[in-house]
Amino acid sequence: MTDRHNIVITVGRQFGSGGRELGRKLAERLGIKYYDKELLSEAARRAGVSPEFFEKKDERFPTFVNGIFSFAFGYNAMSSYAAGNSISDDNLYRAQSDFIRQLAHENSCVIVGRTADYVLRDFPGLVNIFVHAPAESCAHRILHRDDDCKSIDKARQKAARMNKLRASYYNFYTDKTWGDASSYHLSIDTSLMPMDDIVELICEYINRRFPQSAG
Repeated sequence: MTDRHNIVITVGRQFGSGGRELGRKLAERLGIKYYDKELLSEAARRAGVSPEFFEKKDERFPTFVNGIFSFAFGYNAMSSYAAGNSISDDNLYRAQSDFIRQLAHENSCVIVGRTADYVLRDFPGLVNIFVHAPAESCAHRILHRDDDCKSIDKARQKAARMNKLRASYYNFYTDKTWGDASSYHLSIDTSLMPMDDIVELICEYINRRFPQSAG
């Protein structure tokens, strides 16, 4: 399949809103690939960085602009993104962005987070979704899935902290605003409908917008 016919669905999400669940279900429903943490492993390999190091920087605001970080973890430092034994936040972002572009040109897929909507802003088959929900709904979802959160208050605090990190990262690397409806094609409150119904709604939108992809 050429990129002219590929459909790429990007999912931005508030923490605890069910963005990953929605992304997986969409990929399964459409029979296409799903990328989330897999982006980190491959981008880390390309940059010659330890995946554990890359994950620590995942969707985090740069420690300081053009900051340089050592990554002497036994990985190959000889890549186009690194100089010597160090790599900048900007180059970590570039490695991930290059991989996102490659994925979009190779196959239809669902990509969660990592400013994929902005990285692929000129891609013709792009569907950008932002997933959100009321704070209480997010907190209850976090409480049921996250063993580190022992109370609803801790779940609320974690959601607020993670949303702040995601917003700072997104706003730094793009010329858009994280969560702003104008930055996306669809903005969906996951507390209002069952997830399977939301999946069907999005699939109907895709089929109407890209009728050549139906079926």
